[in-house]
Amino acid sequence: MPKTENRWLSIHEICEHLGVSSDSVYKWIDKKGMPAHRMGRLWKFKKDQVDTWIEAGGATGGQLKADERKGSKK
Repeated sequence: MPKTENRWLSIHEICEHLGVSSDSVYKWIDKKGMPAHRMGRLWKFKKDQVDTWIEAGGATGGQLKADERKGSKK
Protein backbone atom coordinates (compact mmCIF):
# COMPACT_ATOMS: atom_id res chain seq x y z
CA MET A 1 0.00 0.00 0.00
CA PRO A 2 1.56 3.35 -1.01
CA LYS A 3 1.97 6.05 1.60
CA THR A 4 0.02 9.22 0.98
CA GLU A 5 1.15 12.67 2.07
CA ASN A 6 -2.19 13.60 3.63
CA ARG A 7 -2.67 10.55 5.85
CA TRP A 8 -3.26 10.63 9.60
CA LEU A 9 -0.06 10.31 11.64
CA SER A 10 0.27 8.47 14.96
CA ILE A 11 1.73 9.99 18.11
CA HIS A 12 5.01 8.19 17.40
CA GLU A 13 5.17 9.53 13.84
CA ILE A 14 4.39 13.14 14.80
CA CYS A 15 7.01 12.99 17.58
CA GLU A 16 9.57 11.70 15.10
CA HIS A 17 8.60 14.40 12.58
CA LEU A 18 8.95 17.18 15.18
CA GLY A 19 11.91 15.69 17.06
CA VAL A 20 10.19 15.90 20.45
CA SER A 21 8.95 13.47 23.09
CA SER A 22 5.39 12.23 23.40
CA ASP A 23 5.20 14.07 26.76
CA SER A 24 5.76 17.36 24.92
CA VAL A 25 3.08 16.57 22.35
CA TYR A 26 0.51 15.60 25.01
CA LYS A 27 1.24 18.85 26.90
CA TRP A 28 0.91 20.88 23.70
CA ILE A 29 -2.46 19.25 22.98
CA ASP A 30 -3.71 19.96 26.50
CA LYS A 31 -2.21 23.37 27.21
CA LYS A 32 -1.47 25.01 23.86
CA GLY A 33 -4.19 23.77 21.51
CA MET A 34 -2.03 21.66 19.22
CA PRO A 35 -4.22 20.40 16.35
CA ALA A 36 -4.97 16.75 17.08
CA HIS A 37 -7.93 14.43 16.73
CA ARG A 38 -8.92 11.72 19.19
CA MET A 39 -9.98 8.46 17.56
CA GLY A 40 -11.03 6.16 20.36
CA ARG A 41 -8.01 5.94 22.66
CA LEU A 42 -5.56 7.13 20.00
CA TRP A 43 -4.47 10.62 19.00
CA LYS A 44 -4.01 11.27 15.28
CA PHE A 45 -2.44 14.23 13.52
CA LYS A 46 -2.38 15.84 10.08
CA LYS A 47 1.21 16.84 9.31
CA ASP A 48 0.22 20.00 7.43
CA GLN A 49 -2.01 21.21 10.31
CA VAL A 50 0.74 20.62 12.87
CA ASP A 51 3.37 22.31 10.68
CA THR A 52 1.10 25.35 10.25
CA TRP A 53 0.50 25.48 14.02
CA ILE A 54 4.25 25.30 14.72
CA GLU A 55 5.06 27.99 12.13
CA ALA A 56 2.43 30.26 13.72
CA GLY A 57 4.23 29.94 17.07
CA GLY A 58 1.79 27.53 18.69
CA ALA A 59 4.47 25.65 20.58
CA THR A 60 6.20 28.80 21.85
CA GLY A 61 3.28 30.50 23.58
CA GLY A 62 5.12 30.94 26.88
CA GLN A 63 6.96 28.76 29.35
CA LEU A 64 5.35 25.88 31.19
CA LYS A 65 5.18 26.34 34.96
CA ALA A 66 7.82 24.47 36.93
CA ASP A 67 5.29 21.96 38.27
CA GLU A 68 4.17 21.20 34.69
CA ARG A 69 7.69 20.30 33.51
CA LYS A 70 8.59 16.67 33.88
CA GLY A 71 11.33 16.14 36.41
CA SER A 72 11.69 19.83 37.19
CA LYS A 73 13.82 20.69 40.24
CA LYS A 74 14.29 24.09 41.83
